[in-house]
Amino acid sequence: MSQIIPLLNFEEGFRARPYIDTEGYPTVGVGFLIGPKGAAVSNYTFSLTKNVSDVWLQEIVTSRLADMKAQPSIAAALKQCNPARADVLQSMAYQLGINGLAGFKNTLAMVAAGNFSGAAAGMLNSKWATQTPKRAQRHAEVMRTGTYDIYKGLL
Repeated sequence: MSQIIPLLNFEEGFRARPYIDTEGYPTVGVGFLIGPKGAAVSNYTFSLTKNVSDVWLQEIVTSRLADMKAQPSIAAALKQCNPARADVLQSMAYQLGINGLAGFKNTLAMVAAGNFSGAAAGMLNSKWATQTPKRAQRHAEVMRTGTYDIYKGLL
């Protein structure tokens, strides 16, 4: 069974009040951009409940998954994935965008071929893994094993 909402809540973190993200955008919830880069966070005087954030997140995930399935290399990889592995690809698409995930050409080809250990190694041998090493290590382990064991007690 998919754990994408708890996974993204864990990996992205939840904030009820608007904040400025690392790229300078006003953001709220689980990385939801709410305004243009450089806009003052004081322009946003609301807070978001966790329940509303989860509904919003599910809508985004559903839309993103449809976009993933429209990209041939990602669609081929998804067909070989159990729910845990598919969640990892969805998490990567959430973090990197569809085009960012599509850039993992060799990794996606290995997933599509059922070579999950090779795919995990490919994930770890990337710029993404140097930028978010702990997330990449957890995701690679899920890809390798097909289980959420590495997240026990975290989700």
